Amino acid sequence: MPLSIATWNINSVRLRIGLVAKLAAEQQPDVICLQETKTPDDAFPLKDAARFGYPHAAIHGQKGYHGVAILSKRPFEEVSRQGFCDMGDARHISVVLGREAGLAAPLTIHNFYIPAGGDIPDPAVNEKFRHKLAFLDEATAWETLHPQDPAARSVLVGDLNIAPLETDVWSHKQLLDVVSHTPIEVEKLARLQAAGRWVDVMRNFIPPQERLYTWWSYRAADWAASDRGRRLDHVWATPALAPSARAMTVLREARGWERPSDHVPVVVTFDA
Repeated sequence: MPLSIATWNINSVRLRIGLVAKLAAEQQPDVICLQETKTPDDAFPLKDAARFGYPHAAIHGQKGYHGVAILSKRPFEEVSRQGFCDMGDARHISVVLGREAGLAAPLTIHNFYIPAGGDIPDPAVNEKFRHKLAFLDEATAWETLHPQDPAARSVLVGDLNIAPLETDVWSHKQLLDVVSHTPIEVEKLARLQAAGRWVDVMRNFIPPQERLYTWWSYRAADWAASDRGRRLDHVWATPALAPSARAMTVLREARGWERPSDHVPVVVTFDA
């Protein structure tokens, strides 16, 4: 049975719940993973989500900052949340889909919002950057992200706030000292990926030598013409699941929707 999963940094779910509804209507993903929801759990627009076809929701939010959520057409078997760096931030949530969701074997979805890291790529003078590096270290050490069973079926999605490849940014040379593409961030993200043997599913569809972006700054007067983007949003899968990915779409047009997020949705479909 196909299972489609969308990931999107929505940059305030209450402000842009209409855009989530638009995504749902146009793409009909089975699961929508949102980051930077910026709302406490008791104010999350659950009724709106149910109205446009997503009655099942796992949410982990806080007032005004961060926040992650998973909306689904199919029921969950388990929901869990993990904290990092003793910050109390809402930056991770995971669910397990199983038989009740129509799957022959369980599938775990991890939804992450990794810290952005501020503007100065120096942990000695920038607490936000130091937090980002520490977060990556803790996530790398977290054994839950190291599935030992070779048949494990897991997906890790989210705004990882790092563009690792030279073709994940509009200018590798000019962004080497810019947070999100610095060598230390790229190295730590690679360690996180290697620790769980995660496969970069998006790059299975768009070869690494081709440019691929999911984020365009609000600061650009004409984001489409300048096309100074970065790939900050990712979809990883365990080796057992990755070969079953059959389609991938980056909804670039969503950056031009009314009052858009600066990120666009990514949708991957698995034969799950």
